[in-house]
Amino acid sequence: MNLPNKLTISRIILSPVFMIFFLLDDPTAKLVGLIIFALAALTDLGDGYLARKLGRTTGFGKFMDPLADKILTSTAFIALVATGHVRAWMVALIIAREFVITGFRLLAAYRGMVIMPTFLAQVKTFLQMLTISIIMLYVYFQATRPHTLIAWGLPEGPAVTQFFDGLVLLTTVITVGTGINYIIKNAGLVKNVLK
Repeated sequence: MNLPNKLTISRIILSPVFMIFFLLDDPTAKLVGLIIFALAALTDLGDGYLARKLGRTTGFGKFMDPLADKILTSTAFIALVATGHVRAWMVALIIAREFVITGFRLLAAYRGMVIMPTFLAQVKTFLQMLTISIIMLYVYFQATRPHTLIAWGLPEGPAVTQFFDGLVLLTTVITVGTGINYIIKNAGLVKNVLK
C-alpha cells in the first residue's frame, strides 16, 4: 500500500464525510464540506502524479483510482439532488453509466485484465468535478452569503435553475457518451469478459 494508493483510498473515505457536512443546515458545516470535497478532489491529481513520478503504478491503483473518482462524484451529485439544485434523472443517468463501466472493469479484473480509463473518461471526470464545484460554491454562498452573489451580479431564481440544468445536462451527455465510447473501444475485451 504505497502513498498514491493511500491517497486513492482517502478519496473514498472522504466522500461520505464530505456529504454529511455539506448537507447539514449550518454555514460552518457547509464550508467544512466544501473543503473536504476540495481536498478529496486534489488527491485525484496527487495519486496519479506521484504514482508516475515515483514509479509506483500498480494494478490496484489503476483499478481503484477511477473507482474512487466515481464514488466521490456520485456522492456529490446525490448531495446536490438532496439540496434541490440538480435534477434526479440526470444524476441517475450519470450514476448508471458509472455502475455499468465499473461492472465491466470488475469483471475484467476478475479475469486478470485491467481496463485503463480513456482520455475522454478523464475529461469527463474533470467536467464532473468542475460542475459539482460550481454548483456547490453557489449553494454555499446562497445559504451563507447571499449579498455576495448580488454584489457579483450573479443571477438568481429561474435563471440559476436553467444554468444549472444546462451545465448538468452537458455533463450528463458527455458522461453517457464516454461510456458508450468506452464500450465500443473495448468491445473485444468486453465480449471476452462476458463469455
